[in-house]
Order: sequence, then C-alpha cells, then structure tokens
Amino acid sequence: MKTVPIYPLLLVALLSLPTTLPAESIPENLSALRAVGPNGKGHKQAILAWKELSELPADKLPTVLAGMDGASDLSVNWLRAVADTIAQRQLQQQGKLPLKDLEGFISDRSHHPRARRTAYEIISLVDRSAHDRIIPGLLDDPSLELRRDAVAHAIRTAAKISDSSPAILAYRRALTSARDLDQIELVTKRIRDLGGDVNLPLQFGFLMDWALVGPFDNENTKGFDRAYPPEVELDLSHTYKGKEGDVTWLQHSTTDEFGTVDLNVVLGKHKGSICYAHTVFMSPKATPVEIRLGCINGNKVWVNGEMVVSNHVYHASTAIDQYTAQATFRKGRNDILVKVAQNEQTEDWAQRWQFQLRVCDSYGTAILATGRTK
Repeated sequence: MKTVPIYPLLLVALLSLPTTLPAESIPENLSALRAVGPNGKGHKQAILAWKELSELPADKLPTVLAGMDGASDLSVNWLRAVADTIAQRQLQQQGKLPLKDLEGFISDRSHHPRARRTAYEIISLVDRSAHDRIIPGLLDDPSLELRRDAVAHAIRTAAKISDSSPAILAYRRALTSARDLDQIELVTKRIRDLGGDVNLPLQFGFLMDWALVGPFDNENTKGFDRAYPPEVELDLSHTYKGKEGDVTWLQHSTTDEFGTVDLNVVLGKHKGSICYAHTVFMSPKATPVEIRLGCINGNKVWVNGEMVVSNHVYHASTAIDQYTAQATFRKGRNDILVKVAQNEQTEDWAQRWQFQLRVCDSYGTAILATGRTK
C-alpha cells in the first residue's frame, strides 16, 4: 500500500511555522492528528500539533508511531510525516536513533502495518544489515509491504539453489506468503519450469463452483439497492422473472486459476444488469474468516443472510483481495451469496462483468471447505 503524502503546500506551511517547545502533553497532540478529517476538518489544530510533535526527541519515535494504531489513512499520513521529520532532524544533528526500540516496535504485530513499515524504513536509514536481519522473518506478516519484501527475499534465495527439489520447496514457501499478483505469477512459473505442480485455487482458497442466476434489471443502476428474490428467499429451485424473461439458476465451475467467474461468458453480455451467485461452504468448525473479493463491478456479499460487503463502484479497478470483510462461519453449512451489478457504460474498458472470491484468515492464508482437494 502506497503512502499518500501530505500536500506539498501544507508541508511548506508546516515547516515555516516558528519553532516551539515540544507539547506538554504528547497524547493531546497525537489525538489532534488522529482527529483530522477530509475537507480541512481539524487541520488548524493538527498543524500546531504536528509542529510540536516534530520537535520531540528521537526516543519518542515509538510513541509517535503507536499513534497510528487504529487511525484513519489521513491521520496515518500526518503521523508518518512527524516520524520522518524527527528521524531526519536527528540524523542531521548526527544524533542516534533508538534502533533497538524501533526493532522491538516492528516485532509487535498489533501495531498499524504502516507504523511498523515506517519503523523499518527509519532503521534502514542507518543500518544496512536491517534488511537481511529483519525481512526474512516477515513472510507471514500482516503488513503487506513488509510481507512483499520478505517474499522477494525468499524468491532471491530460492533462485540461488541449484537442485530442483530444494528449489521448488523454497519457492513454495514464497508462494504460500505471496499476496501480490506479480509475485504469485513469477513464483508459479518458476515452480512449473522446475517440474513442480501448483494448484492456485487450492493454494489461495478461491471458490470455484457457483450457482448463477440473472440477468435482473439494473437500468440507471437502480437495481443495486433493489432486493430481488434471491436476496429475500434463497431457493435454487425457483424460477424468477428476469430482465429479459424467466431465469433459473445455472451451475457453473470456473477453470480460471484465480477463481474468476466471467458472467459475460456464462450468462451472455448484458448491460445494466444484475447477477446473483451462490455457493455453499462446509466448514469443519465455527470460525472467524475473511471474505476477500475481487470485482470490477458493483457488488454485495452475504454470509448466512448477513451482508458483509457492499461497494457501489463501477469499473474503477479490480485485483485479488480488492475488498475484504470479516465474517463468522458456523460449523457445517454456510451460504455465500454474491450480487454483481453491471452498469450501462459502452466504453471498451467498461465491458467486464465478473468476480472472484476466496476465504482465508486475517493473514490471507486459505481456509478450505471440508473435504476440498482441488
């Protein structure tokens, strides 16, 4: 995840403020930065707090970074700027950074991923050994940035192994932790080039078998918030009145390695339309899960009748794990219902009507249904 910098003009304004003593109460100033919002909300107080916090000594860096915990993305950017300013000033004055405390901060995974990444980057300013010492141990890290670095390190390590079997094992370790498509595709190719087999749907928990019904009407996108019958009563034996006549549920198994269900292929190309997709997940136990959805269309997801995802966005982008939601599975049967809304744009780039969905834990590790082997 890329950090969005504070606007350059705002930085100029901040740096031009007269120097003041550090805040008497650090928590109050941290709260001021955590309270900033869009459209200038709280910015006047935040500018004063930023200036005072930026004058703190370097040993307060972990405290500043901890202020990111639970904060909004906008507040995280302000706090990141404070931490960078403290570190840069300390280095310009040839002072020392609290490397041991910062490394301890990284090891505490309860902190905000961006805060831990910032701590690592500050350490790396003065410690060239930080990468090889810290990064290899972060293959299953909740920070996707730190995890990506760890996967890259694992890929480089695997590439140095001359024997195919040990190399395949090393690449598999990297693949288990990879979450970015470019790394997944690279590692998959290298394993296969070495004669190994990769089952991406099983590896990442993509759901491949669906019952589909549609199209229903989404003219002027009014169908997104309309509860068509599958939302009201889920019964795969029913026939419904659709946009162009009666529609019934169709069974479909995707063969795409990343679980993509192409509705244009299965149902035909329809604009201004709604499709519903249903699958059953048999869970071996009651457990919290993450539902991770990739969809370039408007979408909603229900788990056992409870809506966990709703995004009325069309053709902005799509990616693996684009949307993440928390849910709790019951032991045994769990019903997952997906609503995919296509609008009426006619541009070439607005023609896709598709989705992919996987079930995993909070670290992105696949959770598989009872008895699943492929």
